[in-house]
Amino acid sequence: MEKTTIDGREENKQAKDWAWPFWLTVPLYPYSQRRTLRTEVIAGMLWTFDQIQGIFYVVVPIRMTIVKLNAGGLLVYAPVAPTPECLRLVNELVAAHGEIKYIILPTISGVEHKVFVGPFARRFPHAQVFVAPNQWSFPLNLPLSWLGLPAKRTQILPEDSSQTPFADEFDYAILGPIALGPGPFEEVAFFHIRSRTLLVTDIVIAVPETPPAIVQLDPYPLLFHAKDQAAEVIEDSPANRIKGWQRIVLFTLYFRPSVLSVVSFEQTLRNAIKAADHSKKAYFGLFPFLWESDWQRAFTTLGGDGRLFVAPVLQTLILNRAPQETLDWADKVASWAFQHIISCHFNAPIKADTQQFRQAFAFLEQMPSSIEGRGSDPLPEQDFKLLRELDDSLHRLGIVPPPKEKVSR
Repeated sequence: MEKTTIDGREENKQAKDWAWPFWLTVPLYPYSQRRTLRTEVIAGMLWTFDQIQGIFYVVVPIRMTIVKLNAGGLLVYAPVAPTPECLRLVNELVAAHGEIKYIILPTISGVEHKVFVGPFARRFPHAQVFVAPNQWSFPLNLPLSWLGLPAKRTQILPEDSSQTPFADEFDYAILGPIALGPGPFEEVAFFHIRSRTLLVTDIVIAVPETPPAIVQLDPYPLLFHAKDQAAEVIEDSPANRIKGWQRIVLFTLYFRPSVLSVVSFEQTLRNAIKAADHSKKAYFGLFPFLWESDWQRAFTTLGGDGRLFVAPVLQTLILNRAPQETLDWADKVASWAFQHIISCHFNAPIKADTQQFRQAFAFLEQMPSSIEGRGSDPLPEQDFKLLRELDDSLHRLGIVPPPKEKVSR
């Protein structure tokens, strides 16, 4: 039945504005409703567009970056869902700075990035689409046009960045392909010369101590994870939002950090009976987590806003399959004179120099060199326990190749 109240009309308008109809392709929270937050990072030159994604309220930002070109027009790095709200914010830039000329897909394995490129490109029919080489899909390896990318406008990024029409403004370096069994890993880092900005997808991150603005638009996931037990009713406060966010970060990075225990199914059901909220939104009162009293120490080791590092999943399951190739790539990227980094997840922009970037990959070296400052120590080994076990299982089952020895330099 059509809503007739003023509030109802406003709700319907918002629902249409945030609508993402293809959410079933990659069914991640917030499913069919995605809000977008645009931030001007460098006045008149560079903007980020944040949305959120997650599973079981473990939500983190996913980010698109748009850069103004010297000759007019715009380049898009790693598109997000082209909802009506997102398109309106993009078209405001188009009206001021010229049309979208180039759309970049900088990964071959990040399905949460790949799924948006085709729908986004169809909204800007004059843009050229450039994709990382060695694209693949699972379970069938389909042509790019079958995956929704416009056949006549899509081309592979050449190995030599000077062969692109935006070579006078951007350099890039391709990491991979790194063989992983079902499909390889690959990422392309872009360097915008004029703004001295490095654009990356997943390869390095920094974690803010407080929840990003896009996550706070709907604080329910933060408050859900701020609970210590199923029966607890959490008040919406800055402290509880921070508490929930920091636990979400630990879930995201480690899956199960050392400061977290998973409650048995039977106990979870008994606890759920005591829960204050048995709604579907609250997962019917189910809360199978038990945090140690000093859980925050695990977050503290991540270093907050000032530490640049490689996500534990990449350290444990991917980059250790190609340590020499990864370090050679990191050396090339570190040769660029960037001053800050924009990643597709967590914090952005990250104020970091080339030395800090290179230090993030020291875990691949037998005798890593170190630099003074925050975040030079490795992440705690005890928090990698589940990831190490997962890595061993995947290797024993023959799904992934074994890791290689660390590099001696």
